[in-house]
Amino acid sequence: MDQELFSQLEEQGYRGRIVSIDHLDELRKEIEGRHEQGLFDEEFYQKYLSWFAFALPDSLPEVKSLIVVAVPQLQYRIVFTWKGEPRPFLIPPTYVGYNDTKNQVEKLLAEAVEPQGYGVERAKLPEKLLAVRSGLAAYGRNNISYVQGKGSFQEPVAFFSDLPCEDDTWQEAQMMDACENCAACLRSCPTGAISSDRFLLHAERCITFHNEQPGDVSFSKWIDQAWHNCLVGCLLCQKVCPQNREFLDWVKDGAQFSEEETILILEGVPFEQLPADTSAKWKHLGLDEDYDIYPRNLKVLLDR
Repeated sequence: MDQELFSQLEEQGYRGRIVSIDHLDELRKEIEGRHEQGLFDEEFYQKYLSWFAFALPDSLPEVKSLIVVAVPQLQYRIVFTWKGEPRPFLIPPTYVGYNDTKNQVEKLLAEAVEPQGYGVERAKLPEKLLAVRSGLAAYGRNNISYVQGKGSFQEPVAFFSDLPCEDDTWQEAQMMDACENCAACLRSCPTGAISSDRFLLHAERCITFHNEQPGDVSFSKWIDQAWHNCLVGCLLCQKVCPQNREFLDWVKDGAQFSEEETILILEGVPFEQLPADTSAKWKHLGLDEDYDIYPRNLKVLLDR
């Protein structure tokens, strides 16, 4: 069943692995252990890691496995009209259509395993770590997961299942061999988030951590305005990575905003008060839930 499932995933351009549910506690201990050792900044941990749920789902009577699927993801180009000129800015992979991606994979998996009497349930787990421990991916020096043939422009999605694991591929976390003698990402990171003193990212210094904060939170004074390069997130370390060279043109044109719309966004007009056409553009991209972070980020980019 494993190979049949993986073949169906490959047909859709996805790639997957399945590991025994016995490793669930190892995932928990790895995350909680790092937290207890003080390796995570507390604010970062509370925002990004404390919501993981390691309890088995009630919807599946006998969970036997964890399934992780890597889905190719595009960058999106969003254009804002400002002072009569189009100003395009990128959104990195994984932001646009975040929930749609997970729903799509869940539907595909369900259609594949339910005829055999099995089920799947979406899991709130450390998906990047699971992808690496399953052998599906490897870490880059920038702590981002890379899948062979897809680079870092992919999103891992995790599921519980009662499907038996026939070939457990669990392994120790690994860094890509290509990273051993490469420091391109380290040199490109202006904040020191990627450093030579340890492998684990100093996530509290990452631009992404700062521009995903609520819109009423000001940027720290030590952050140079010139470092901002995306409408949200950051692409500096991924764009210089040799392993991503063939994927850099994976860019799709997204929404375009008129100057009138751009002004409304910059003024921080609440989402529910935006014109219907304007709010529809954010909804189409699946970015409406976190809309409040974008006016502040956009202002910084336009002011550069």
